[in-house]
Amino acid sequence: MKIHIPNSAFLGNINAFIKLADFSDRDSMYITANEKWMSVHPIVLCMIASLGVEVRATGLNKEPILCERFTAPSKHYFERMRLFRFLNLNSEMDIVEHEPAGRFIPVTQIQDSATLGRFIEDMIPLLHLDKQQSQSIKYIVSELVRNVLEHSASQHGAFVAAQYHAKTNTVRLGIVDTGVGIKKTIGRFHVVKNYKDAIKLALTPGITGTTSKEGGTEYNAGAGLFFTKSISRINKDFFVIYSGDTLFKLLRKQEPGTVLNSDPFADRHTLEQGLPYWNGTVIGVDMTLDDNEDFSALLKNIREVYTSTVRARKEKQYKRPKFI
Repeated sequence: MKIHIPNSAFLGNINAFIKLADFSDRDSMYITANEKWMSVHPIVLCMIASLGVEVRATGLNKEPILCERFTAPSKHYFERMRLFRFLNLNSEMDIVEHEPAGRFIPVTQIQDSATLGRFIEDMIPLLHLDKQQSQSIKYIVSELVRNVLEHSASQHGAFVAAQYHAKTNTVRLGIVDTGVGIKKTIGRFHVVKNYKDAIKLALTPGITGTTSKEGGTEYNAGAGLFFTKSISRINKDFFVIYSGDTLFKLLRKQEPGTVLNSDPFADRHTLEQGLPYWNGTVIGVDMTLDDNEDFSALLKNIREVYTSTVRARKEKQYKRPKFI
């Protein structure tokens, strides 16, 4: 595999980073970086870390990961976010690790509920919200990571990282796995022709890869991705999901108002197919924490759309023909 870290790679321009990558050779990885400066979203760190762990696990090469020396001043960020630890590389940097609370959570590999619980607790100071608002965000993150642990069939679990940007009062979050991908997961109980179909269903409320039943099950209601996308939609933030060869990106410029669409393709978005193939699923979220409207009202709105959508599909599914 070949990975190049550009000077900028955030959700708005993540397509360019992906197009430069080559994920085809899973036994080795060669990393290059912009020489002058680098500023990237946590999603990029999680992607590289997850690939590094996968390559190291094969054990086919003595030195499976090679990385050009980072010369940009921003290289310390990559060390502090623990990227080099997952790559098992010596960064040749000595830095003092200050308390990260309230600023960022470095790349974390989550393979069980205990590690997930600790990550969620670490998010509390990062959110800069009151208890009710924090609980809602923690629930969403917990759902997304739990889906990875339960359904992705990834041998290495989920890779998660987050960073708080005080200037914009925004939390940027990345959740990545190298499992079977959305198409296979959703395709267990639903008809999907390609990753575009699978991503659409994954973002539709009440659809889950654990059952064909509308509204999911008691333990998996098919709400996590819909809730996450809806919060990004209301706050006019970026939301990205990438699996296989397809990338869905919710755009920041949405129609005015707070109308939520049960059909994700009804939102302003871009959809790109034919990208370098990613084994697994990549999720990136930007969450503005400004309380522009009552947060509980927002969550109520999301729940109402979810409930009405599931009810309507159930009625359509079970509606019997009337004979005169």
